[in-house]
Amino acid sequence: MTAKFLTLLTLGLTARAALAEVTSQEIRLWDGAASVAGSIEDAVYDGRSEGQRPDRWLHGVTDPVATLYRPDDSNATGAAVVVFPGGGYSGQAIDKEGHFVGRWLAERGVAALVTPYRCGAPQRRHPAPLADAQRAVRLLRDRASDFGIQADRVGVMGFSAGGHLAATTATHDGAPLAGVDDPLASVSARPDFAILVYPVISMRWEVSHGGSRRNLLGDTDDEQLIAGMCADEQVDPQTPPTLLIHSVDDQSVPVANAVRFFEACRRHNVPVEMHLYQTGGHGYGMWANEGSVAQWPTVLEGWLRANGFAKPSP
Repeated sequence: MTAKFLTLLTLGLTARAALAEVTSQEIRLWDGAASVAGSIEDAVYDGRSEGQRPDRWLHGVTDPVATLYRPDDSNATGAAVVVFPGGGYSGQAIDKEGHFVGRWLAERGVAALVTPYRCGAPQRRHPAPLADAQRAVRLLRDRASDFGIQADRVGVMGFSAGGHLAATTATHDGAPLAGVDDPLASVSARPDFAILVYPVISMRWEVSHGGSRRNLLGDTDDEQLIAGMCADEQVDPQTPPTLLIHSVDDQSVPVANAVRFFEACRRHNVPVEMHLYQTGGHGYGMWANEGSVAQWPTVLEGWLRANGFAKPSP
C-alpha cells in the first residue's frame, strides 16, 4: 500500500470511529400505565437479511419497548426524533427503517427513539398505534433533561405506514385520545418537525395503500374516522415543518400521497420541502444503492442541518 492510501484509510477509520460514539438503551413505552396489556415477550422477530445487514421483521407487539440512541455529549444538538418503521400496519421493518436509522441520526448529533408500535390484529387497530406514537413523543419531552435533549426540539420520522403514523401524530393537536389512559396526557404529543419517507398519507381508497387502511381501520365506512386518519385533510397552520421523500415509480404507496400532504402544507403556510425521485420504488429505507434516490439521506442531513437539528458528519 502507498503512504497516501494508508493516510486516507486512517482518516476514514478515524471518521467512522467518531461516528460510532453512540449509546443505546431500551425503554418500556408504557411502563406503569394501565392502557396496555401483554408482555414484552409477545413480540416476534423473523430473521431476514440484506447482504451483511440484518433486516428483521417485527410483529405481534403488545407492550412496546423502544430503543433510545443517544449521541456523544460533545456531538449532541439537543434535538430528538421518534422513528416509526413501516410495514403496512401489520408489522415493522425494525432494522432497515428503525435501528439503522436511529444510529444514523445519533451519529449526527440527534437522539433517536426507535419505537415499535402495536398493530397487526383487530385489537391493535386505531387508536392503538397512534396512542403509542403520542406516548413516545410525550415520554421524550417529559424526560428531556434525563436524555440530554430539549423538549421543544422533538420530531417524528416514519416510513410507509410508519410515515402515516408520523404524519397523523404531526397533524393531531397533541391532546389525549379518547379512551386512552396515559399518565403523561398533560404533555403535548404534537412534534416540532416531521420527516415522512414514502409515506401513506390518505385513507381514501383511490390513493391509499389498501393493506395499511384495512389493518388500521378495518372495513369501516365511518366518514368521520376516515377523514380523521387522512393526514393531508388534517393539516392546519400548527402542523410542524416537514420533509417529504418519495419515488415517482412507487407501486405500493402512490406518490400522490406525498403530493397531497405537500399541497396541504402549502395551503396552510406550513414550511415544507419535498423531494421526488424518478425511480426507487418502495421500502428502501436508507439502503437504496441505485439511481438518484440513493442520495436521499444526504438530503435529509442537509435539511436537518439547515433547520439547526443536526451537525455535519465528519
